[in-house]
Formats: sequence, C-alpha cells, structure tokens
Amino acid sequence: MAFDVKGYAKALDEFIIQMEKIPDLINPDTQGAMDGLCQVLRIAKVEADFYENLGYEEQKWGGHAVFYHRGEFDPERGIVYKEWTEEGNMMKYGIYPVLGESDWDETEQRKIDVFLKVLLTFNGRIRMQQMVERLTFRDQELGMYNLAWFMKKTNLLISQKEISKYAACQFNLRNFSVINQQIGRERGSRVLGKFIRQFQERLSGKEMVCRISGDNFVALFEKSNLNTVMEYLKGIAVVYDEKQKKRVWVTTHAGYYMIPVGCDSAASIVECLGTAINMARNVRKTDYAFFDAELMQGIRVGKMIEATLPEALEKEEFHVYYQPKIQLKNYHLVGAEALCRWFQNGKIVAPGEFIPVLEKSKLICMLDFYMLEHVCQDIRRWMDEGKEIVTVSVNLSRVHMGDMDLLDNILAIVDKYEVPHEYIEIELTETGTDVGFDHLKSLVSGLREQGFSISVDDFGTGYSSMNLIRELPWNVLKIDKSFLPDKSDNDRQKRVMFQHLISLAQDMEIECIVEGVESVEQIKLLKESNCYLAQGFYFDKPLAVTEFEEKLAEIRS
Repeated sequence: MAFDVKGYAKALDEFIIQMEKIPDLINPDTQGAMDGLCQVLRIAKVEADFYENLGYEEQKWGGHAVFYHRGEFDPERGIVYKEWTEEGNMMKYGIYPVLGESDWDETEQRKIDVFLKVLLTFNGRIRMQQMVERLTFRDQELGMYNLAWFMKKTNLLISQKEISKYAACQFNLRNFSVINQQIGRERGSRVLGKFIRQFQERLSGKEMVCRISGDNFVALFEKSNLNTVMEYLKGIAVVYDEKQKKRVWVTTHAGYYMIPVGCDSAASIVECLGTAINMARNVRKTDYAFFDAELMQGIRVGKMIEATLPEALEKEEFHVYYQPKIQLKNYHLVGAEALCRWFQNGKIVAPGEFIPVLEKSKLICMLDFYMLEHVCQDIRRWMDEGKEIVTVSVNLSRVHMGDMDLLDNILAIVDKYEVPHEYIEIELTETGTDVGFDHLKSLVSGLREQGFSISVDDFGTGYSSMNLIRELPWNVLKIDKSFLPDKSDNDRQKRVMFQHLISLAQDMEIECIVEGVESVEQIKLLKESNCYLAQGFYFDKPLAVTEFEEKLAEIRS
C-alpha cells in the first residue's frame, strides 16, 4: 500500500500547529496533537525516560512519561533514540508500531525520523523556556519562586480583577544568624528550607510564597486563610536532626496587607508590606503589623522628610545637643554624647519621627556626617577659645556598615578641622553586627589605630554580645538602660545580670558607662557595682551648645 504523502503532510502541519500551543510534552493535549500524524505513520505509542546521568540509566533510576498511546503496540520493534543535555541529563525516546501490522518501510522510517526531530525541537524549546524561567523566576538555593515571580503573578491577578480576594505578607526569620551559629550553617539551611516547605503546604491554588533574599520572604494568600498564615508565622518547632529528634524554634517578624479593591500594581503591594514589617521590627518592636491608614500617613510623612532633608541640611535646621557624661566619684563632667535635634518652622521634630525614615532610605548617612562635622566645628572653636575639652561621642547608624570608605570619610571630616582624634568617640550600635562581622571588625580596628575611642551602644540588647566584645577592640561599653533596675524594680535576676555586665567589662579592661540614669537608687547601684560613669536625666537632659559650654566653663572653676 502506497504511503499517503498528502495525508502525512497535512498531519505533520497540524502536529506542529498544535504543539506550538502546548506548554510541555507531558501535557494531556499532547496526545491529541500527535494523533493524526501517529495514525498516518502507524505509531501506537510514544514514550520517554528521563535520567540525571548515564549511571542512573544503568540502575533504572529515572522518570517516565507517555506522550502518546493508542491501541496495542509491539515493544520488540520500536525505535529508541537517546539525547543528552548540556547538564549531562539523558532522555531516551521510544516509538513503537501497532501490534500485528507489518514493519515500517524505508519511507515511513524516514518520516518517523523527521517526526522525532520535530519532537526533539519542541522539547529543546520547552527546556530552554524552563531554563529561562528557572534563572529568572526561581531562587537557586531553595528551588522556590522569587520576588520577580511574585510581581508577575500578582500583576496578573490585578489585571484579572481578582487581587482584592487576597492578602499579602512579608516576613523574615527572627535571629536566624543565631540559629546558624548554634547548629551550623548546613543545618540552618535545612531548617530554613523545611520551614518554608511546611508553610507552602498550608497554601493552595494561586496562593504562593516567594523568596526575596536571605531569610526574607513574601507570600500571597486568600484573605480567608489569614488566621492559618498568622498562626504558622508566629512560630513553630522545626526538626533538624531526625535521628536525635533535635529541633529549633523558628519565629518571624511579619508585615500584612489586606489588599483592597482598586490596587493597581504589585510594586505598591510590596511597598506597603515593607512599611508594615519595618513598623513591626523597628518601631513597635512587635511580631507583626498590618498596613493601615496610620501607616499610609507614615509613608506620606516619610516621603516628605526624605524630600526635605537636603534643604534642611543646607539651612542647618539640625542642631547638635550635648548630653553630659558624669564621673560618679566626684560628679565632674568628663564627656558628652552628641544628639540631633531638628528645628523646622519654629517647631522641634521628634527624633523618633525622622531617624527611622532616614535609616530606611539610607539618607541617615548624610545626617551622621553632618553631625560629625558640626561636632568638630564646636570642638575646634572651643580649642581656639581656650576652653576645656571633653571627649564627645558621635553616633553612626548601622547603615554605614556597607560603606567600605567609611574610615576614610571619618578621617577626612575630623582632620579638616584639625581636631585631635582622642576628642572624638565613635558610637556604633550593637545591632551593626548584622551587616558583616569582618567588616565591623576592620572598621573598629582601623578607628582604634587612628586614635579614636570606640564604644558599642545599647550593649546587651543584641544576640551576639559575648562574641562582639571578645573579638572587637572596643574602648567603651554603653550598657542599655533596659538593664538598669529602677526604684520599683525588685527583680533580683535583673540586678545580678546588670552587676555581671559591669564586672565583665571591667575584667576585659573596657570602660563601662550606663545610660538612662534617673534616680539616686540607680546611682547607688552603679557605685556598688564599681561603675563610675553615667549619663541620664538625673544629671542633665541634652543641652544646646551654649548651655553645654557653660558646663565646660565649670570644669575650671
């Protein structure tokens, strides 16, 4: 029987047209796309086996897929073709004739070869698409979707007018660096992956969780699933050693947004989530926060502050206030901390209103250098006027820790006014260690070598305090006021912990100062603990320059 050339040409065209519409070969529509061509070529079955490598093929460890199957087939007379990918994976295709029919003739075999090459072309295209998707939309470490995928799918839901059915959250694992230190990075990665997989199991349909970076994630879920999501993100125990049943407790900071009707972009959702989680972590100090009208007003105020800052710096609306540091043996002034006050249109803007905004936008670096420069200007003037000089501590935000030229920038400002380095103390917040311990160590060592005094601010509030003072050459530890018992505090453990912190600093030959001192009882406790440096409202509030200069004048009297 002569080969049906016209029928073959028509069936091949139809096969190509239909395959263009199919996203992958294991799609059910593949059967229908192949049917006409397979009937012309007397093919009963088309299948493939997938192996990671040649060794896996020998052990029969792989996947199997059937692209087409109609009627009985003859397994003894099939054509088998192997293909290797650039990654070393192998695909073995099998094409089998109808059982009981005659062998394929030479023409049919050539056409089957063409069919197979077309099939391989489609498979190659699909693999290329999958590779592009993997590189573009997947996080390579955890094998999950990334922020780009979240943006793509969320914008799709917006275009379909479905987004108001959903809520979103951004979350990060609390103190995950500590978990890595405790159980090791490999086990820590296992905990991270397991926590996310268990979270994904609670999602369905178009709901998703995607990785932003590190231990930061974003999720989209139906509003009806809010309680389930919130309950999970409050914290769970994750087993990291099945044999010994060892586990670690994992909790999160989270920001939630109940997406309203009329939301017009995924970018606006991400912005709202960022505001909410920042509110939870850095302002309210809570586990979670919802984006609401109050936070929206905060965004507007924040944008206004960011836009106003350059002009405010130029007009010198920011003033340096000095809070005295007192030696308790004789109650003499021995130093001061430089604090920022913003005077705008005759009113004082509270630091809590603008500092967090500037830290989030990194504009805080401009303000910190402004403060350092004005402190140097004051010290230079005091020196020229023959006043007594005390060491002034200047705060640097942890945002600076990403600046590899920070030491050079500090030196440029101080040396511009020829201020002896011993008159400047650089205060770094303990939480600065989250930006890279090696960089922090290099900075502290460099500042010490240049003759600056270096203090760690809010000591005891972070999660790596012992390692912090063991590894870095600090001059001063500033004990956070939260460790200082007040007159109504009868917590013996708090008193013991406070006294041991003082002893620890002294044993390591590090000077110790306590901030937030407000009562006679606290001063008595400091003296009993052999700590004789203090700062707080009991002695003085932060003072304007002229008021502080009066304090300097009292040193000689």
